[in-house]
Amino acid sequence: MFVLELTYTAPLDEVDAALPAHRAWLDEQYENGHFLASGRKEPRDGGVILAVAEDRARIEEVTGGDPFVAAGVCAYRITEFRATKTAPELDRHRQPAD
Repeated sequence: MFVLELTYTAPLDEVDAALPAHRAWLDEQYENGHFLASGRKEPRDGGVILAVAEDRARIEEVTGGDPFVAAGVCAYRITEFRATKTAPELDRHRQPAD
């Protein structure tokens, strides 16, 4: 599982200009089963996405397709973690402890 932290690297007016395409991309990633939750940070200086993928290379490919990246308005910090305990709704994403 991955925590994707977006940090805006451009003024909010530039972020807002790319927002419709970013939201469409988010919808696509939910449909593909990659994203479990997402939302903006408070204060509004970026966002956070909880994601799943077969490996880090795949999640890097997914984030590279974000229209925010193409527009140059955000940078991603990708943190991989082993979800050894989850809420019942996320049982299928639980991973064994080493």
